[in-house]
Amino acid sequence: MIVKAPGPGNTNQTSSFSTFLSNFKTRLADIFQNHENIEHLSIQRGIPPIILNDIMATNPLSVGIPTQYGGRGGHIQECLSLMEATSHESLALSLTFGINIALFLQPFSKYGDESLKTAVFSDFLKEHKMGGLMITEPNHGSDALHMQTNYSREGEFFHINGIKHWAGLTGSADYWLLAARQKTSQTNLARDIDFFLCDIKSPGQQIVVEEKFNNLGLYNIPYGRNRLDVRVPIAHRLQPHTTGLKLMLDLLHHSRMMMPGIGLGFIQRNLQEAIRHSKERKVGGKLLFDFDQVQARIANIQAAYTILSAMCIYSSREATTEADLSSYGLEANIIKTVVSDLMHESAQSLLQLTGAKGYKLDHIAGRGTVDSRPFQIFEGSNDILYFQITESVIKSMRHKQEKNLFNFLKKHPISLRAAEYVKDITKFEPTVILAQRKQIELGRAIARIFSIGFVLNLGDLGFRKDLINGAITILLQEICTIMESYRFGDSPLVVEDYKENGEWLEYLSL
Repeated sequence: MIVKAPGPGNTNQTSSFSTFLSNFKTRLADIFQNHENIEHLSIQRGIPPIILNDIMATNPLSVGIPTQYGGRGGHIQECLSLMEATSHESLALSLTFGINIALFLQPFSKYGDESLKTAVFSDFLKEHKMGGLMITEPNHGSDALHMQTNYSREGEFFHINGIKHWAGLTGSADYWLLAARQKTSQTNLARDIDFFLCDIKSPGQQIVVEEKFNNLGLYNIPYGRNRLDVRVPIAHRLQPHTTGLKLMLDLLHHSRMMMPGIGLGFIQRNLQEAIRHSKERKVGGKLLFDFDQVQARIANIQAAYTILSAMCIYSSREATTEADLSSYGLEANIIKTVVSDLMHESAQSLLQLTGAKGYKLDHIAGRGTVDSRPFQIFEGSNDILYFQITESVIKSMRHKQEKNLFNFLKKHPISLRAAEYVKDITKFEPTVILAQRKQIELGRAIARIFSIGFVLNLGDLGFRKDLINGAITILLQEICTIMESYRFGDSPLVVEDYKENGEWLEYLSL
């Protein structure tokens, strides 16, 4: 396929995507596989400019920019492929591209003022600028609807005040999308949320970084606390198609459905490293690869590779830039939770296989374990999202006047065939008065049932049958385990005064 890229600031020559991706992979390999200090550089804060400039010279972010502004068109399959190729070498760099594409370029392309796009996109293509998103606040993380960052109209400007933290690329991004609520009185803020473009190089738009965090992983991405006291022109306000809340949902759901690209390259690298190490390492004169438990761990990583491949197909078809995903909460939450769980599980397995050798921050196994963990937390904690999955399914069942979970699953377009695999364990009526922990368990099971649906659809396209069957088997094993826990009646509670009659040493002489 030939993709033309006309328009102002065009630095991306007309080329097939396969050629573009091949050249990009070669550049990454030269940097991350041949650089003598790359393992040491991976645990430094930030990416050294000389290395970042070398990578950005390939214009990777052109995949997220419309063709009329010199980009490759914002095709989701290209964005996913770029992030897959990147995460094979560096999870932090792949997330950096994901932040730029899913949390800035896509929403700005869709909702930004036309008068601003030529200059902004030209900065990305010619000057290799970067952009990010600020939503989270110190007292309002997952509770974004109650954020206290506010704005008011002052002539031809909007004045935005507040504090944001944990925004990826803190202090290094050139453009930001800022989320705020309109100030309706001295003490009240509007319920809806608005987004604004902030150009830090323009007068009155500088953001003060009050603190840089010593984040546990993802060292190459700077995070911190930011104080907002900026004035942006009227045209910098993004224009939602309906409400700002739906704009935010559309933005977040697009971002979550881009995660299979980031996860796939990372898991593929773990799979390659696990096979390589286990075929080189001997224990008692026997290759590690020949032990059954080792085979089980590698098979689980391989199943994750297949599942995420299936999700990339789904996202490529459904999460186009033009599509409104504000109502795709169930699908987006399923993809985000399963992808992030599989990423961390595959990293844990590689670390277990490499043993003490991998228990170093500058080793791919140790670094991957730490770097993959926050994916289960940011953009919605998985515990919360699993709860929301169950909540969404029960709400949909009530709307359809359906009481039986199996009957719901066999009517949903994604899970209709997967339902037959779990018929015996899903023929029951979930209740809305379940304990929260039970709703989370049920959400985990539902997410994996839908994952079987994604995998079956991938198999229809001709994907390797043995990989498809292996992934389905492992998903079924996990679903059965989760459902056994779900049905187990007792739920232990926290004993706050546990020290009373709870000191073991007191009972030693009895």
